[in-house]
Amino acid sequence: MFIKNWFKRNNAVNLSYDDQAAPQNGNLIKISQVVKIFETAAGKFTALKGVDLAVHQGEFIAVVGKSGSGKSTLINMLTGIDRPTSGTIYVGGMAVHTLSEGQMAVWRGKYVGVVFQFFQLLPTLTVIENVMLPMDFCNMYAFKERTDKALELLEQVDMVSEAHKLPTAISGGQQQRVAIARAMANDPPLLVADEPTGNLDSATAKDILRLFQRLVSENKTIVMVTHDNELAAQATRTITLADGAIIKDIEH
Repeated sequence: MFIKNWFKRNNAVNLSYDDQAAPQNGNLIKISQVVKIFETAAGKFTALKGVDLAVHQGEFIAVVGKSGSGKSTLINMLTGIDRPTSGTIYVGGMAVHTLSEGQMAVWRGKYVGVVFQFFQLLPTLTVIENVMLPMDFCNMYAFKERTDKALELLEQVDMVSEAHKLPTAISGGQQQRVAIARAMANDPPLLVADEPTGNLDSATAKDILRLFQRLVSENKTIVMVTHDNELAAQATRTITLADGAIIKDIEH
């Protein structure tokens, strides 16, 4: 059900690319003084402490840090899963922190592709149906074009031969390839990946990394959370979080 909710469509809301302002000072992502405080049984917990971050289009950003450093909270801010307690978040010029739930669902479906650690493919849908899912929920492309678009994406990730199989009939690495194809279904400029190789063997992880690098060469922007420092070093830039703050920002 999670993935269905992720792509939830609100037909009453119209939010097109034309509605979006220009990127902030040439940045695809602009985060300013973002604070996130959670209320817990033990009291308030500050997960992000005044984070500032600017990302240009076509960058491949690796976000690293120990458990509890704020990595997942940061990408939840980027994708609109969660909202900041204070501060501003612009993606492609859109003030993400100001969107209503309905607007957020439409914006996310068209503008951000998300890759999860555990794939999140719907088990009762075939591979190609999983890739077509965001097109359907966001009402993208004519109906007859969706199959061709999905096959094209599956070909890009070397999975077209498995198009009509169920996810349980393919390997974990293959499922992640399908998940990447699904994330790219609506041609979003931003791809956010949360530990995308954490559930894969090292050889398959390197294949996924090469696929990300190819997407970046095609001017996609990728923000990837990873615990693997070797993988992070292959990105164009590594951001290290500790205790809710960025402590290092290194370009490779």
